[in-house]
Amino acid sequence: MSQEKKPQAGQKQSQSQSDLDPYEIEFLPQFEQGRGPRAAFVNEYGVTIGDHDYESDNSPLEQWTDDTDPSVMAGDQWVHPYKDVGFQTAENRDIFEKGIAPQSGIFMHPDKNVAVDPGDTTTQKQNGEAEA
Repeated sequence: MSQEKKPQAGQKQSQSQSDLDPYEIEFLPQFEQGRGPRAAFVNEYGVTIGDHDYESDNSPLEQWTDDTDPSVMAGDQWVHPYKDVGFQTAENRDIFEKGIAPQSGIFMHPDKNVAVDPGDTTTQKQNGEAEA
């Protein structure tokens, strides 16, 4: 009779690392709620998402022309809720596996106030700058 291996502290019982798809990570329970299907699915364009076959005949990428609107490739219908290469980044692993929130200010310019409209004369006056 073989004994079932119990998860060690910090491990989930749901899936072992060896059961994961190459693009999956061990999501914390709070990030699995309402996430969507684990299996591959076909989106509204007839492209299978989550099978790692990125050269689908129905994909706008394979039919791209000068007239193709790039926004056609935007949206959740192009991202698998569990199997996406983006989950492998250190930042996403920290968020989804460890629950570490991203640090604020990562993309701020230390010497530029990008929230200021350069054409707004009231802002220029407040900053002590001369009117144009």
